[in-house]
Amino acid sequence: MITSAQNEKVKLAHALQARARTRRKEGRIALEGVRLVRDALQQGLHPDFVLVSPGVETAFLQDFQAEPTLISEALMREISDTDQPQGVLGVFPLPRPTLPAVTTHLLILDAIRDPGNLGTILRAAGGAGVDAVLLGPTCVDPYNPKSLRAGMGAHFRLPVIEAAWNAITAACRGKGVYLADGAGERDYVTVDWRGPAALIIGGEADGAGPEARALTTERITIPMSAATESLNAALAAAVILFEMQRQRRS
Repeated sequence: MITSAQNEKVKLAHALQARARTRRKEGRIALEGVRLVRDALQQGLHPDFVLVSPGVETAFLQDFQAEPTLISEALMREISDTDQPQGVLGVFPLPRPTLPAVTTHLLILDAIRDPGNLGTILRAAGGAGVDAVLLGPTCVDPYNPKSLRAGMGAHFRLPVIEAAWNAITAACRGKGVYLADGAGERDYVTVDWRGPAALIIGGEADGAGPEARALTTERITIPMSAATESLNAALAAAVILFEMQRQRRS
C-alpha cells in the first residue's frame, strides 16, 4: 500500500487534479470516482494507473485489465478534489478528439469560464445528440475536475474540441449559425433545426465575444416570464439543444 505523499504516482495525480498547466504538460488527466473511471474504460481509454483505497470494489477494473494500486485512505483524501472521496482515482491519457468528417449539428461555446456549467452543458449536448462541441480559446479547461464530474462521462461520448476561431469558422461553413442572446430577435422554437446548424452559447458574465458574433447568422432568444430575467448558460443550452433534438426526431 502506498502511504507516502512523496510517491511519484501520488504527486502526479495530485498535480493533475489541481493544475491545467500540468494536464497540458503531461498530456494526462485525473478521473475521480467509479462512474468517471468506468466511463473512460468503456470508451476505450486505458489508464496509466488507478489508485484505490482499501475496501473499494475493483471488479469493474479487472473487466478492462486495469490493475489497481492500493493507497491509504488518508492519502486519497489528500489528493481528492471532493469532500467525500469514492476511493478510486485513475490517471488517463488526455483525450485528443478530432472533428468528424461530416457534421450536421454543432455546439460552440465561447467564454464559458465556470467548470461546473461547462460540464453540465457537455452532458446536455451528449444527451441531445450533437455531432461535436467546439470550445473557443477563452473557455475554461474542459478537463477541470469539476467539469468532468458535472459532465457525467460526456467528455468521452462526444468530441469535445478546443479550437481556434479560424477552425471554428471552417466547421460552420454551410450551416446556419445561431447565437443564444437575451436580446435576440427570434424565438428559438421558430428556427428550423432539422437542417445543418450551429448553436453558440456565450459566457454569463459578458456574453459572446466579437469572433462569435461575427460568425453569427441570427440571434435567438428564449422568451421569459417577467418574473425571471434570464437563464444561466447551462440551462439555456439545454433548452435549445433539446428543441433541436425534438425537431429532428419528429
